[in-house]
Amino acid sequence: AVKVLTTLRNHWKKTTFGVCLLSWGGNWLYGKHCDNLLRRAACQEAQAFGNQLIPSSMPLKKATVFLNPAACKGKARNLFEKNAAPILHLSGLDVTVVKTDYEGQAKKLLELMENTDLIIIAGGDGTVQEVLQELSDANVNLLSSCVQAVFSKIPIGFIPLGKTCTLSHMLYPESTNQVQHITNATLAILKGETVPLDVLQIKGEKEQPVFAVTGLRWGSYRDAGVKVSKYWYLGPLKTKAAHFFSTFKEWPQKRQAALMYLGPTERPPEEPEEKPSRPPLYVRLYRRLRLYWSSPKEIPQEVTPEDWEELKLSTIELSIATRNRQLDLTRTEDFMDICIEADTVSKGQFVNRGSQKMHDPHMCPEGSQCIQASRCILQLPEGTEGSFGIDNEEYEAMPVEVKLLPRKLQFFCDPRMREQMLHAAVQ
Repeated sequence: AVKVLTTLRNHWKKTTFGVCLLSWGGNWLYGKHCDNLLRRAACQEAQAFGNQLIPSSMPLKKATVFLNPAACKGKARNLFEKNAAPILHLSGLDVTVVKTDYEGQAKKLLELMENTDLIIIAGGDGTVQEVLQELSDANVNLLSSCVQAVFSKIPIGFIPLGKTCTLSHMLYPESTNQVQHITNATLAILKGETVPLDVLQIKGEKEQPVFAVTGLRWGSYRDAGVKVSKYWYLGPLKTKAAHFFSTFKEWPQKRQAALMYLGPTERPPEEPEEKPSRPPLYVRLYRRLRLYWSSPKEIPQEVTPEDWEELKLSTIELSIATRNRQLDLTRTEDFMDICIEADTVSKGQFVNRGSQKMHDPHMCPEGSQCIQASRCILQLPEGTEGSFGIDNEEYEAMPVEVKLLPRKLQFFCDPRMREQMLHAAVQ
């Protein structure tokens, strides 16, 4: 033993390296073991759904999975096959996987929509937008009807596999373990609890519309946030560094624009899930004839002009966001939040606030002008450069019309999150 200790002391550098390597290896193996336990527990829970008896006349539920293999730096396919696919297959679903890694597949997606009971999007924020955009590329009018008719009825599941997964923060509890986060999201799909999410339709003058479930950002914080990854070598200081170096540009950084908007709209009552049975043919014929002969000719009513508000703005950042982050299932009005931040921000405030916005991109700081609107038109000065961030995807800045499509997508969510939403609404 003394000889061993002497040898270790004499070769202390190798000993230190070996101890560090063994510690790292042991921790890595323990992490893998814990991940396997999480997968096993999730599969056992999924098997309980698969063991449920169904009538012989009832077909299996069909699930269409839109998987983006390029998400998470190419790791998405492996993450899906190891953590989510076994759960879906054990649950008794008839699963069809469609890879969204090539262009021109919009027609195929539309065909699949007609024969599916639920849609599952596996990827990140970009994948959600990509699925909607592929449909848009096929036919804008068809997409609009699809969003209004098909997507409103078919529930959608989201499995977070991408680098940025804003939707997962709305639908599932926070988790530091990636395997647990993916398995919890997949199990939430099986449990069947859904929440209605708003959608923003963002349309340029000549471009096809883009659809967003989070919102649009335009300004200095967004531009600086995009460059954070360039300073990876600074570790935890990379966020502050990106915002600090961006202040070396022309200061203060202002965005000039004109904004027109309409106020909130009243939320219509919920439609009953089960429609009343259709009356017999002779009853329908009788009603139509009676209506035709007895009703007076309708006098065309004058259409009330829409009451647009106009505003000239100068801001360091403008954001237009849905209320999906703060869902209130009992509210009586539908609107999106427009936040116009003051352009009188010091460099120190800019750096500190930039770090906060990395965690909550659509936060509206104190001193900002907040507007609730159902529709808005953003006019930019000629020659405006820069980019919009729409659901964390980059688009060229241009004049746009943003329209709120309230409660258009039904997303599966964790039952605990839905309970929190209902509890918050009651308070």
